[in-house]
Amino acid sequence: MSEIPRKKSPRAPSFAIDDAIDRALRIYDKERRHPAPVDVIAKHLGYKSATNGAAMTAFATLRYYGLVERPREGMLAVSKELESYKFAPEERMRQEFVLKWLKTPSLFAELIEQYKGGLPSDATIKFDLIQRGFNDKSADAALTVFRRSLDYANYYEQQDVYNPHVEESADNVDEAAEVSDAHESDSVGNRVLTSHNKNWLSALNQPAQSAGVDRIPIRLGGGRRAWIEVPTPFYPADKERLKAQIDLLLTDDEEEKPDV
Repeated sequence: MSEIPRKKSPRAPSFAIDDAIDRALRIYDKERRHPAPVDVIAKHLGYKSATNGAAMTAFATLRYYGLVERPREGMLAVSKELESYKFAPEERMRQEFVLKWLKTPSLFAELIEQYKGGLPSDATIKFDLIQRGFNDKSADAALTVFRRSLDYANYYEQQDVYNPHVEESADNVDEAAEVSDAHESDSVGNRVLTSHNKNWLSALNQPAQSAGVDRIPIRLGGGRRAWIEVPTPFYPADKERLKAQIDLLLTDDEEEKPDV
């Protein structure tokens, strides 16, 4: 009785995008953008030869992300985009390359399109992968690589930065954007924000009404936004007056609510 042939799982990266970029940069450091024999590339990555199963899997993953190209049979070269990434003068430019590579594998592109606004539980994603033809073990591996890649790219956080006016999903519409408390030095009362909020505010801030004024966006329920204008510098006394005024407004609202 012949054995039933083992079903192969769909194609998917075998390691996350950060690991893939690191490996591609190791190739670039040795070969620049010149095509090189796959056996040479394998040794750059720590494998004995290109016929090693792990080496072949690594080559495939780098190609899934678009980090390497095969100009001809038996040769590999890093992509022009990787070189641009390496010498990009700004972090935002590098981040754009990462986001593009993240969506290059067809599986990742489909999952990201399906799970707009945020990921569900691991169990739900694994079920989806199995429906797509993955076996149990390969589904777990693909899920781990997918999540790690999204985390490295800060994918869903970046969507808030690059697409500030996109309607939020019902699940996260009531989440308020958190802005860190003001910290003043002895001489200057400028606000110090966390790195996440710096990115978020820089993308969402509208042009100030006048010089020396920042407009800070506050996300409300139902997809609405409010804006608070804050002068620069913003002193501790200013903060106390602002808080007092907001408390007064909230008190007025409570007093005007009709009985139910």
